[in-house]
Amino acid sequence: MPISFGIFDWIDRRPIPLGQLYEERLALVEAADEAGFFGYHIAEHHQTPLGMAPSPSVFLAAVAQRTRRIHFGPLVYLLPLYSPLRLIAEICMLDHLSGGRLEVGVGRGVSPYEVGYHGLTVEDTRPMFLEALSVLVAGMTRERLTHEGTYYRYDDVPMELRPLQAPYPPIWYATNTIDNVEWAAARGMQLVSLGAASAFRAIVDRYRAAWRQHEDEADRLNPHVATPRIGITRLVVVADTDAEAEAIVRAVHPHWKASFVKLWAAHDDATVYQRVNLLDLEAALRDEMIVRGSPEHVRDQIARLIDVTGANYFVGCFAWGDIAFEHALRSLRLFTDEVMPTFTR
Repeated sequence: MPISFGIFDWIDRRPIPLGQLYEERLALVEAADEAGFFGYHIAEHHQTPLGMAPSPSVFLAAVAQRTRRIHFGPLVYLLPLYSPLRLIAEICMLDHLSGGRLEVGVGRGVSPYEVGYHGLTVEDTRPMFLEALSVLVAGMTRERLTHEGTYYRYDDVPMELRPLQAPYPPIWYATNTIDNVEWAAARGMQLVSLGAASAFRAIVDRYRAAWRQHEDEADRLNPHVATPRIGITRLVVVADTDAEAEAIVRAVHPHWKASFVKLWAAHDDATVYQRVNLLDLEAALRDEMIVRGSPEHVRDQIARLIDVTGANYFVGCFAWGDIAFEHALRSLRLFTDEVMPTFTR
């Protein structure tokens, strides 16, 4: 089975100036571009140190100009927080600025506190997301946009901007919920998920079955995607030795965890710990949700992960927590030079 490789990035805060953080991430993406990674995906978070790129399009415009081959995009745009008409314009601009390398992840947001700061409830976001998605697709594929729904209304709006990719950039979805996996596959969306390998095989099998069952339906998304990518995400640290990699993981995980749970902790809400297994460091290491070690050890972990899960897209996060830039870059280069060739030859 052909395997491709991508990068996921929260762009979480480090104790350095924000401009320096952005420049380091751009340098990391440049290195990934040169190394042959397929994609670079960034999260959208608000009012939390977990995400220092709350406007993904702004950062991705810089990525478009600093890279030449790598595809990139949000994972995900939180659709209820946007004017769909304005977001269509941003998507079209980014697709042209990059020469047709944009990949568009969409979602509704999982944090009640982040969407709450924007005046929304979790109950609002699902129907808003579904309606906004239909507006996006219509606006990118029609000369004029007319839509009358519960949340958005447009009357014969001229669509002057169109994406470079036809009919539009590939659309992605991120979820760990099996029912949502089936929904995304039936709609034709590409998928990225995070979870223990033992449970991920069910996600892959359900996805492929639903994809095949609905692949001939006329209203599916992504008609131009013949073989969908099914991605599994892992935190990654590669070093010269297993011991060095383990030491880095243990040093940076507390900072990443503190950023991840900050809003939940501020609201005395511990439910995030049931949602995100990565927050438990020992469990994450045991279940290989953090891939770490020497290049030889990491090769073995990824081979086992692909064999157990059936995923065809490995998405690694190399810069996370307060890991030093030189360590993240060294990890990325060891991965590209000594791990990836085993799977991409």
